[in-house]
Amino acid sequence: MDEPKDRLASKSTATNIGKKLTTINPTTEEVLNEYEIISREQVNDIVKQSRNAFLEWKKDIDKRSDFLYAFAKELRKSKEILAKTATLEMGKAIKESRSEVEKCAWAIEYFADHGKIFATEEIVNTDARKSIITFEPIGVVGSIMPWNFPYWQGLRFAAPSLMVGNTIVLKPASATMQCGIEIEKTFDKAGLPQGVFQTLVGDSSSAETLIDSNDISAVTFTGSVPIGAKVAERATAKLKKTVLELGGSDPFVVCEDADIEKASTGAVKGRFINCGQSCIASKRFIVVKKIADEFTEKFVQKTEKLKVGDPLADDTDIGPLVNAKSLENIEGIVNRTLKEGAELLTGGERTRNKGYFYRPTIFENVLPSMEIAQEEVFGPVAPIIIANDEKEAITIANDSKFGLGASIWTQDLDKAETLSSMIESGIVTVNSVVVSDPRVPFGGVKSSGFGRELSRYGMLEFVNIKSIRFYDQLIYEHHVE
Repeated sequence: MDEPKDRLASKSTATNIGKKLTTINPTTEEVLNEYEIISREQVNDIVKQSRNAFLEWKKDIDKRSDFLYAFAKELRKSKEILAKTATLEMGKAIKESRSEVEKCAWAIEYFADHGKIFATEEIVNTDARKSIITFEPIGVVGSIMPWNFPYWQGLRFAAPSLMVGNTIVLKPASATMQCGIEIEKTFDKAGLPQGVFQTLVGDSSSAETLIDSNDISAVTFTGSVPIGAKVAERATAKLKKTVLELGGSDPFVVCEDADIEKASTGAVKGRFINCGQSCIASKRFIVVKKIADEFTEKFVQKTEKLKVGDPLADDTDIGPLVNAKSLENIEGIVNRTLKEGAELLTGGERTRNKGYFYRPTIFENVLPSMEIAQEEVFGPVAPIIIANDEKEAITIANDSKFGLGASIWTQDLDKAETLSSMIESGIVTVNSVVVSDPRVPFGGVKSSGFGRELSRYGMLEFVNIKSIRFYDQLIYEHHVE
C-alpha cells in the first residue's frame, strides 16, 4: 500500500495551524508532530478507494476472518510501539495503554471467531415456499473517533464491521492522529487489501467532507453531545445510517448491604481509569446513608494511594489530562463545586510544574442538582451523593440526561435484578465497574446516543437486513401493501 503510506507520512502533530495539524505531549507540553491536512479532493479520493475495495472485500467472509487474525497478531507484535504512541499523545499510563492494545487484539479475534455465525442467514416460516433473512454489508462506513481510547474506540467498531464485509475510513481525533495512522500501518503489515481500512489526516472540515461523500453509506461517531448532534443532523440529512456514542454520567450505586471493601476498590478503579477520561467511568457515587461514612473513608484512603506521575513509568497510576483546555475545565468544575457548598475531601489541585496533571479529587455533601452531578465530568473528580435509601438512590441515578452505564453494589442478587431493571441506561453491571466487552452490546439511551457497538447487535448496525421469499405462484388474496 505505497500510496496510503505516502499519504500518511507525517512531516513533523492537536492544534490547527493553517493547513497543518500539531499535536502536543501532555506530559512535557512539547510539540510531538506536525501533519499536513489533506484536501477535500483527497478525502473524496480515499473514500472512492474504499468503495472500490468494498466490491471485492464483501465477497468472502473466510478470507476476511484470516485477515483479522493476521491483524490481531500484528497488534500484539507492535504492542510496545502502539502503547508508547498513545501515552505520548494523550497521557494515558503506559500500563493502561498496553492493556488497550491487548483488548483490541482480543476483540478482533472474537469477531474473526464468531462473525460468520453472527452473519448467517435466518430461515423463517411464511406462506412462501422458502423465506430467508440475509445480512449484507452496507458499504463504506465513515468513522469519527475521539482521543481517550484511540485504538479501542476505533477498533471496537471496526472489528465487527470489517468482518461482516464493510470497508472503513477512519477520521481520528486530532490529539491522537499518530495512533490513527498506526492502526492503518498495522493493517498494512497484516496484508489487508488496499482501501479496506484507511485513516484520514484531517480536521473537522475533513470529517464533514467524509460525511457528505456519496460513497459513504453510514457514519459512526463517538464524542460529545453537541458534536454528535451535528454529525447526526448532517448524516441523516443525506439519509445515512448513524450510530452515536456520546458519553455519560454513570451512577455508582452503593446499597446498604454492599461489600464496602470491594465497592470502595471498585470506586477507585471506576472513577480514575484513564485519569477519569472515560465515557463509562463511574461519575456519580450515590451511597445509601447507613454505610456512607465507611464507604467514603475507604474510598478516600485508596484514592490517596494512587501515584500521579510520568505516564511512561510502569508504576504510574494516573498521568496528565489530555490538554491544557481539559485541565482548565477540571479546575473550573472543582472551583464551582466548592462555591456550591460541597466539601473537598482530597485532591482539588494541580500537581507537577510541567504537564497537565491534576490530583485525584473527591467531594462529599454533593447535591443531585449541582453541576458536577448533572454534567459529564471528564477528569479525575468524584462526587459522593447521599441517599436515604435504595429507592431514592435509583431516583437520583435516573435524574440525568445521560444513560450509558451504571453499576450497583449489593450482596442480594434478587435486589440487584430489581434495581437493574429500574436503571435508565444501556449497560448495568452488578458488583463490578462498567467495561465494554466484545461479547455484549455497548451503547446508551437518552443523551448518551443511539445504536450499539460490539456483539452480534453491533455487527448488525451496519448491514442491510434483507428479506427474500420464494413463491411457486402469484398470491392473489393480498389487498394491502
